[in-house]
Amino acid sequence: RPLTTLRELLRRGRSLLEGKVAAPAIEAKILLLEAVRIGEVEWLASPRRRIARREESRYQRLIERRLSGVPLAYITGKKEFWSLTLRVGPGVLIPRPETELIVERVLELDGSGRRTSPTIVDIGTGSGNIALTLAKELPRARIVATDVSAKALRHAERNARENRLTNVTFVRGSLFDALRGLGLEGKCDFIVSNPPYVSSSEWETLPAEIRDNEPRRALVGGRTGLEFIGRLVRSAPAFLKPGGWLLFEVGAGQAGKVVALLEQNALARYYSEARSFSDLRGIRRVIQSRKNELGDVPKFRGVSRGGG
Repeated sequence: RPLTTLRELLRRGRSLLEGKVAAPAIEAKILLLEAVRIGEVEWLASPRRRIARREESRYQRLIERRLSGVPLAYITGKKEFWSLTLRVGPGVLIPRPETELIVERVLELDGSGRRTSPTIVDIGTGSGNIALTLAKELPRARIVATDVSAKALRHAERNARENRLTNVTFVRGSLFDALRGLGLEGKCDFIVSNPPYVSSSEWETLPAEIRDNEPRRALVGGRTGLEFIGRLVRSAPAFLKPGGWLLFEVGAGQAGKVVALLEQNALARYYSEARSFSDLRGIRRVIQSRKNELGDVPKFRGVSRGGG
């Protein structure tokens, strides 16, 4: 039989993915470009180009992996976030668009000034998406990114190299334990995090594509989903400057409970405000809290349980 054209192969891939994924046309095209190893410009220039049998076979294998439930980002090995292309793979949480709201809030609070030099800590950096985006937007910033996962840190470090971002230091450890000995107590302008916030019961109801592929430790925050967040907000004041900001992502329906937690007497002495911001779907997604300009400074006692 004659060799298949790019356009014909795309049509076949879309047909196979129809009804199985949310955006079959987009995913079929992404997988086609990956299989044939061409870019968007080449595709637009020659959609009737005939391709070799090995490329056709490679495309079929990628389509079959997607149909088996492997996330698209794990198949291509990359994911776009803000203005960066990041490497991802099994064992590393795939960045989501809603997490960009944390970056937006930090830039807003910092005045979007590229001449400022804030000290920023990213807890549970994963692929490095938040830390590296802030490193690009704030090239004078000093950024420390932590994660308990050695695999995640390897991806984050590679992403820093490939995006030529040199103002991020990566440290392995759980929560703030990773910062011991770095002299950051009371020095941070911003602490940011996309922490695990899924409850143990909710984990069982997540789509199989997430449950069977993405790291549970990066998603599940405990029995109620708020345990990790509780440790985050209790430990952060020891590292924030007076007037420094804590910003982190929460799950749908959690914002009210988290704001109430921050307003409790035990924490209200450290935080002067607690606000939530909604993502593009109207979900209250990011919590923003500020350390009191005056008042007691808690002593950091460390947190030995959990990951992030």
